[in-house]
Amino acid sequence: MEETPLFYESTVFISSTKTQAELFETVSKMLKEQDLVTEDFYKNLVEREENYPTGMDMTPVNPNYVNIAIPHTEVEYVKTTRIVPIKLENPLTFHNMINPSTTLEVGFAFMILNEDPEGQVNILARIMDFFNRLTEEEAMHFFSLEDAQAIYQFLDEKF
Repeated sequence: MEETPLFYESTVFISSTKTQAELFETVSKMLKEQDLVTEDFYKNLVEREENYPTGMDMTPVNPNYVNIAIPHTEVEYVKTTRIVPIKLENPLTFHNMINPSTTLEVGFAFMILNEDPEGQVNILARIMDFFNRLTEEEAMHFFSLEDAQAIYQFLDEKF
């Protein structure tokens, strides 16, 4: 059985936002325009991030990697299952998932849209597996990509 793709070129974003709130608002609006999320998605995304931060320190995987964030909401606020990669042109501050009292500068976000209540952990694990599988050279190339189509193609091939 062919797996449904987790990446779509229409939902790969390059963001020049200056704050986490601005990022969430901009991306939520674009996802809403594509009818992938509900009206309450943005509000829930912000609340969830405040209560359960999603910044991930990538130094245990490789000290040279940029930190990532994996923001997401509850299933009732999304209408599909996919990962929305967002290259951050300006690193944004996220609280650390493991140690919420600390913050991280994040260079890339992987927003999870997941309508399957059982699937959240699986998608998180797959994102981490992806980074563990890449060579340092591949990962550094990925983080340096500036073009949404190039990011999509890389993920389509390697994820």
